[in-house]
Amino acid sequence: MLKKKFALIFFLLLSSCGYEAIYSKKNIINYNFSISNLTLMGEKDINLKIKEKLYNYTLNKKDKNFILTISSNMKKVAIAKNISGNPTKFKSTIIIDIEVLMEGNLKNNLQIIESLNYSNIDNKFDLKKYEQQIKYNLAEVATEKLIFKLSNIQ
Repeated sequence: MLKKKFALIFFLLLSSCGYEAIYSKKNIINYNFSISNLTLMGEKDINLKIKEKLYNYTLNKKDKNFILTISSNMKKVAIAKNISGNPTKFKSTIIIDIEVLMEGNLKNNLQIIESLNYSNIDNKFDLKKYEQQIKYNLAEVATEKLIFKLSNIQ
């Protein structure tokens, strides 16, 4: 009985806190720009995530209409090794270079760099899956930063 009361009070407190996701579809109207042409080069998986996140901005034409040329790159570096020379820690970094054109004129050049340090896993299959997930997560964070920067370009 005590658990039910606690759960009810907890639910009431959370539902009335006014939380709203920043990047929800409802808040997309706050970003007053559109993308008329999107050219992607470089790392295929990163470009797929960027294209997925920017798709909503290609649908409607707004006052600020951008043409984007995006080049992505990923680097994986061993940052620590054990006594026998096997890597124990890695650092994955994605670098996204963006050329922003507005009305045919170069408006801005942006570079977004995201990185993450992680430990080695003995099972190489699990390590590959983990690295793929890291790549997607870093691309998503970088794209959110790109959207924010594009919304602030005058």
